[in-house]
Amino acid sequence: MSRTVSSWILSSARNSIVLQGKGRLYSICIPNRNKIKWKLVFSKAYLDPAGSCSLDNTFSLRKAFRHTSTEEEHFSFQLSPSQINDILRAGELSHKILDLNGRNANSVLRFESNQLASNTPIEDRRSAATCLQTKGMMFGVFDGHAGSACAQAVSERLLHYIAVSLMSRQTLEEIELAVECMKPVLPILQWHKHPNDVEYREITSQYFENLRVYWQHLLDLDTEPGFSLEEAMICAFKRLDSDISLEVQAPQESELMRNVALQVAFSGATACVAHVDGVHLHVANTGDCRAVLGVCEDDGTWSTLPLTRDHNALDEFEIRRLKREHPRSEEKTLFVNDRLLGILMPSRAFGDVQLKWSKELQHSVLENGCDVEALNIYQYVPPNYHTPPYLTAEPEVTYHKLRSKDKFLVIASDGLWEMLSNEKVVKLVAGHLAELNVQKPQLAFEKPVNLGYMHSLLLQRKNRGIASLDQNIATHLIRHAVGSNEYGEVDQEKLAAMLTLPEDLARMYRDDITVTVVYFNSETIENYYRNN
Repeated sequence: MSRTVSSWILSSARNSIVLQGKGRLYSICIPNRNKIKWKLVFSKAYLDPAGSCSLDNTFSLRKAFRHTSTEEEHFSFQLSPSQINDILRAGELSHKILDLNGRNANSVLRFESNQLASNTPIEDRRSAATCLQTKGMMFGVFDGHAGSACAQAVSERLLHYIAVSLMSRQTLEEIELAVECMKPVLPILQWHKHPNDVEYREITSQYFENLRVYWQHLLDLDTEPGFSLEEAMICAFKRLDSDISLEVQAPQESELMRNVALQVAFSGATACVAHVDGVHLHVANTGDCRAVLGVCEDDGTWSTLPLTRDHNALDEFEIRRLKREHPRSEEKTLFVNDRLLGILMPSRAFGDVQLKWSKELQHSVLENGCDVEALNIYQYVPPNYHTPPYLTAEPEVTYHKLRSKDKFLVIASDGLWEMLSNEKVVKLVAGHLAELNVQKPQLAFEKPVNLGYMHSLLLQRKNRGIASLDQNIATHLIRHAVGSNEYGEVDQEKLAAMLTLPEDLARMYRDDITVTVVYFNSETIENYYRNN
């Protein structure tokens, strides 16, 4: 099997001419004397502009396991089961929600998350936080393209913008007064992070100052801000995208800050954020990440409830929206090869100012002492670029009132959904949940005990998967997404082959995958309905 898999992967890669539609139009594969070269069309890998603000991510495959080129000699896909687990579990994150008394009155019971890189470094990001000045918890998944810079910035900032949008005037005034008097500021969020999650520490102060400008704007409104949660999420998404655009046009204190602002604005990211407060669930989505609810029906069967719609060039609603927003003369050029202007699969995203600014503004910003090549910013104005903006970060917000039968929410980047359907994902989570709830059976010995009988019992336990069960459900989903065969079963040899794909080849077969699964507390939800 492994020989078949490896030979098929290598031969298909070396004979391919075009990288077919895995999400975004990243590159074209051009064979040249059996050597693969990549002609970048739109995106380039992120480079550290100043040597001190690195986005290298520890979740990418260890070099000892992953090949760097299809031209390496002694090419091998062999990995031991423990090596496979090391790779798959490197980005695991889990958190159980407890109050000070060790109980859980929250509607969120726990969440589990994980990531697997295809790009080097990974372009996906994730966030999870508890709101401290308002109620609720937030969970976000961010899928970057043309580098990781925009996804990184959005993952650090968006949840703060949402939290500020939800605050009362009194709380905003207290925070503003503390800043003016240079006193400690009330914490806005309690983050739940993986130890190796990266941050833009060098420019945190600028991000805070721009957040402050936003809450000052809210205070300048004549009335109490009083946004509904839907309004707050929409306003936060649009304001952050506006700030990303303005920051790169404004003078910066240092070359590092200017370089980061450029890379954030000229790369892009889709985003899906869930806000859970009691039985109230809101999901804001911009782009092609996805959120799906797992529902256990009264008869014990499982059903799926999608809470987002993919915003991409294949969605009829998005196609009609964009045609309404642009002249009829552009109808035939808005979407080329199932991509927006022939370039981008998502039809909504943060950043991507190449598809939002005028040609003149792009030229002005990039010609102002900017080393485009060193920053890996690709200067490309598509043909038929007449009436920007063609892209928006405005989200679609879905509200759902949780019921006791709503057991979990899966938020993931499109790298998961390209491999697994909504129904398959819910089935896998439900099956995993059932297995975790069943205690490992005790070995019941018959007398007299013999080795054959012991061996049979051990085989039964192994076949039930108890010995190798991933404790983290996100890892379980990623394992199936990457390693499933045509029968829906994990093929260890295929899994090993997919995990050791060279960097110049991996993106052809799988995307970065980020998954967060939020489990709901059915008892708390039932109590809400009993008390109300």
